[in-house]
Amino acid sequence: MPHTVSWYDRLRVERVVWSLDQRLYDLPRHTRIAHRREVRANLLTAAAEVGAAEALHRLGSARELAAQYRDAEFGEGPRHSWLAAAVFAFTTPLVLNFFLSEAANAYEQAITATGTHADGSYTWGGVTWLQSPLTFVLHRGQATHVGGAYTPLTYVLLVAGAIACGRLWRALPRLRTPRPAAPAAG
Repeated sequence: MPHTVSWYDRLRVERVVWSLDQRLYDLPRHTRIAHRREVRANLLTAAAEVGAAEALHRLGSARELAAQYRDAEFGEGPRHSWLAAAVFAFTTPLVLNFFLSEAANAYEQAITATGTHADGSYTWGGVTWLQSPLTFVLHRGQATHVGGAYTPLTYVLLVAGAIACGRLWRALPRLRTPRPAAPAAG
């Protein structure tokens, strides 16, 4: 017995399709759109045949369906995460800048702590391997400094940390080994 699909039923279907789409952002865009269109068409057809409530009930959870689509695309197990890599890549320099500037401020306070108005130039090596040397210039008790830039190793560690944190090697296309042909039935 055919059922009419009302605008409310279409909204329910769209909510499920949207929920599924939000969980499929790890998939390539064209694949995600194809899955979204397929699920929408199947749900609308099923809603016309058995009703929207039954069609949505038979579909099951959008979370489980999305997990099945991701497992079919990438295989089971841990996957890459662009979000984790981006969070690491953007927050690590902020934290590193804070600690390196605090170390530079501590050195500045150490050379100006005597209370004398000594003039001169002082060089501090910075945090070894992470920071270039800093030069502090004292003039009438006021200190200014230059230097302290990241070293190339710092950038290498930042990129390596983002790759490791996001498991980005899993995003590389897999080399698929050809399966042996099935024996001919005879």
